[in-house]
Amino acid sequence: MTQHAYIERFVNLLKPESNLIFNMSVEEATARVGSGDPQQVREISGQFALVHRNGTVIRLARSIGRPLRYFLAKQIDGPCLIVAERMDEIADWLKQEGLDDQFHPSYTRMVPAHYIQELALIGCPDPSPQNTRFFTPQRNRLSTNPDEIGREYISALREAVNRWLDQIPDSEPLGVMFSGGIDSGAVFLTVYRSLLDRGQSPARLKAFTLSVDSEGGDAEQAHRFLSDLDLNLFLEVVEVPAAAVDYREAIRVIEDYKPLDVQAAAMGLALCREIRQRYPDWKYLIDGDGGDENLKDYPIEENPELTIRSVLNNPLLYHEGWGVEAVKHSLTYSGGQSRGHVRTWAPAATSGFIGFSPFAVPDVIEVSEGIPFIELTDWSHERLYALKGEIVRRGVEQVLGFTMPIFEKCRMQHGAASRQRFNALFPTSERSYREAFADTFAH
Repeated sequence: MTQHAYIERFVNLLKPESNLIFNMSVEEATARVGSGDPQQVREISGQFALVHRNGTVIRLARSIGRPLRYFLAKQIDGPCLIVAERMDEIADWLKQEGLDDQFHPSYTRMVPAHYIQELALIGCPDPSPQNTRFFTPQRNRLSTNPDEIGREYISALREAVNRWLDQIPDSEPLGVMFSGGIDSGAVFLTVYRSLLDRGQSPARLKAFTLSVDSEGGDAEQAHRFLSDLDLNLFLEVVEVPAAAVDYREAIRVIEDYKPLDVQAAAMGLALCREIRQRYPDWKYLIDGDGGDENLKDYPIEENPELTIRSVLNNPLLYHEGWGVEAVKHSLTYSGGQSRGHVRTWAPAATSGFIGFSPFAVPDVIEVSEGIPFIELTDWSHERLYALKGEIVRRGVEQVLGFTMPIFEKCRMQHGAASRQRFNALFPTSERSYREAFADTFAH
């Protein structure tokens, strides 16, 4: 008879203070994860990564806004489970313990967002983790009236922002990662309106916009956006030289190689580091990441794996990828924004900021999944791409009282630099990014 060995050692490297939980303590939220009850975990509001141990049962859960990884090491005395936000944190701990010869980045596991992952165990052979979904938004529950959709969507955004502000001392400055696009624009106006409604001075607010070598369109777009609303005094264009944008460094920081995510992270990292240089004590940043996923605003034509039918028929496709049961699901990286959000989280966190992405919290995603996209678009690409601006514009006007400028979509990495400069900064083939990633863990 085979005798199974249980976890001899459990190492939790997570930082509890990095959670942004709005309606309960971290301890209560952790206990809810430990219950294994999806409804209890769904009631956790905010941005979180949590782990609970009960004897030989480990349960983990996260929202999109924070990564959560684990690694099982073998020791003479029995297995050791290490839980952390980052691969390098796991690798460093193993090195301290003389176990680094066991490490490879592909052996780490990322907990997929919106699931309770249970390891119950742990013996030889190691059992596969069990995944229980705790977030299942009802699809198509909203009407086809864009005013009603916009009102509910921006109301959910406003609620998330207000709960975020509740946790921040009134004296702390607030920075918005701002391009003047739809998502960062809606976030900026929501924070601004919320400060006014609280009777607080909005002077603590800044809109930070990146400009590489004084080029790119975002700086001008940001200026136009805020000038149209007579709010240009809040704009701070952050100029950096092209040398500050290093895709290899971005790969090290996000521990991933997907080109679009690396490019966004490289720009975000340059922006965060320059903000840190200018403001050594700044803590809080907020951004619009997740808005594209919520309203399915990605050019389908650029991805040969997608059709408009796959995008509109598959719930949470842009958030979670093809799902944890799919062949394409990566155990090392999860899928969709569950994987890709590290492009935003890691540059801020490694630069010493506490970041928040209100569009990526379940309460806001839930509203977006209730939009009847098929009825509103009748499978038209053009109508789908136009929908986001229309919904957000109407919602901002009704909920916040601003007539928001809407500009043509442009990814942050493209708006921060000229096309010529961008092409000089980033390789064109994914192989180059993969090779740089391999080099990161080669030593």
